Amino acid sequence: MKRILIPAGGAILATGLLAAGLAGSASAAGDVATDPMAKSAADAKAIAQYWAESNGAALKAATESNVWDKSDVAKLQSKGGYSADTKPGSASPIGQEKKTTVKVQNVNLPKTIGKVFFVNSKGEKKWCSATSVQSKYRNLVSTAGHCVYDTAGNTDVMSKWVFVPGYYQGKTPWGIYVGKQAFTHYDFDVYEDYDRDYAFVTVYNGIQLSGGPKQVTKSEWDSYKGTKFVDKKEISAAEYDAGVSKYGENGPFQKESITSAPETVGKPAGVTTAKEALKYYTAQGIDGVKLTATEVTEYDYTKAPNGLDNNAKFVGPTKASAVAISQEEYKKLQAEKADGKFLGKLWADKDAKGNEINWHKQQYFIKKWVKSTTKELYWVGAFYIVDIVAKDAGRLGDNVGGQGVAWNQPTGKYVRVFGYPAAAHPDGNKNFTGITPKWCYGKTSKKLVGSAAKKIEEHVALKCSMTEGADGGPWLVNYSNSKRLGYVNGVTSTFNDQDANGRVDYISSPYFDGETAAIYKSASNVWSGKIL
Repeated sequence: MKRILIPAGGAILATGLLAAGLAGSASAAGDVATDPMAKSAADAKAIAQYWAESNGAALKAATESNVWDKSDVAKLQSKGGYSADTKPGSASPIGQEKKTTVKVQNVNLPKTIGKVFFVNSKGEKKWCSATSVQSKYRNLVSTAGHCVYDTAGNTDVMSKWVFVPGYYQGKTPWGIYVGKQAFTHYDFDVYEDYDRDYAFVTVYNGIQLSGGPKQVTKSEWDSYKGTKFVDKKEISAAEYDAGVSKYGENGPFQKESITSAPETVGKPAGVTTAKEALKYYTAQGIDGVKLTATEVTEYDYTKAPNGLDNNAKFVGPTKASAVAISQEEYKKLQAEKADGKFLGKLWADKDAKGNEINWHKQQYFIKKWVKSTTKELYWVGAFYIVDIVAKDAGRLGDNVGGQGVAWNQPTGKYVRVFGYPAAAHPDGNKNFTGITPKWCYGKTSKKLVGSAAKKIEEHVALKCSMTEGADGGPWLVNYSNSKRLGYVNGVTSTFNDQDANGRVDYISSPYFDGETAAIYKSASNVWSGKIL
């Protein structure tokens, strides 16, 4: 749903929904919009387990964000751009609060980057790129706004949002960090203004899940209340007898009765009277053969012959007869009749004033002779319980550090951009897998640019061929290769094809200005706490 935002002046603005009864779903002070994500430690733990269980199956199943389609990958247009609104400023990276001089070396990937995983309004598991940044409580993630707020579904924040630094093929080396509160620009939160396509998210302490399937005895397996399973291998009756003789009936050698689905058969030859037929009208039947009653319409019942064979009118306990029912059952059966689930007749008696006073049903049945076969299945099993142990992984910034943040910087500066590109180019060529992070390096455009696709007028661009999946990744100025730290001065937002050859060749980022700084500063002073 659209959020209700309360500007500093106090007036309530509602978009998409009536304001009545919805206050408190979000708030804004000036340009800052905030939205809750995992509202409690218990919710956060459940979200972390959702992504981590079954050896990271949900993480592996996620695919790159797909906000941009082929028609969106358009040529950037010069619009005159945006000017700095305040003096340049920055917040130092974690551990680099005092400036030091370093020598430039070969590019080393920052320890702070990773993927954010979430579930969108369609129920799809998706991911973007992101990085840890400096904050008072070392608990802040920087990414794109469209990787936090579901613009495609025009709904609330993404569900089950987590950040996994250093992610690689289901592995979470530094833990899983569940989002607690999202901070975005008011214009993006309400109007989906891609000139403000950035977000800062506070995260709980990381959670590290260890353990997995553990083989136990049959007795231990029986008493365990959590997730468990059995790995079965079919054996012969002789092998089963030998195993039970050695290990007992509560050991790994087991048997079970397997009953096949009933199949229609002919009337048993010895059945010549209705009384004999009704002996088969029981739950067990005789020698696997049962007489059953199949409901039909009044029309089909009328056409059915008399007798004891298949499709004959049923003359046993459920023969066609009228039955008094309650008004509640009458209404329920009316709904089932409309859906074709009830084939009989329904009617109500009325008094002199036309009020319904009695309700009735009448059903019609024909005979069906069926047979199920039962066989003993013998197997030897390995019994497993899934024993997952969760522990606190500590604060994000303490584990992987955090990039600094800079705003109102001049354009035309060298930046290093990191991300996990995965999507194919518009022409279908797929150069990236999204498994490992990639980087681009160069000067940002001196003029700010706009994209017709999202009516963007205040972006900066960089020549780079990374595709979707890299969105949300940091644009770092003054990056130190030895310390693997720099200053986030943008995040990848759009992907563009300047020479119209069906390949992405430029990416763009919102310009980080004083309003960006206000949102960052608001987020950087908010505590989030532990899950465990």
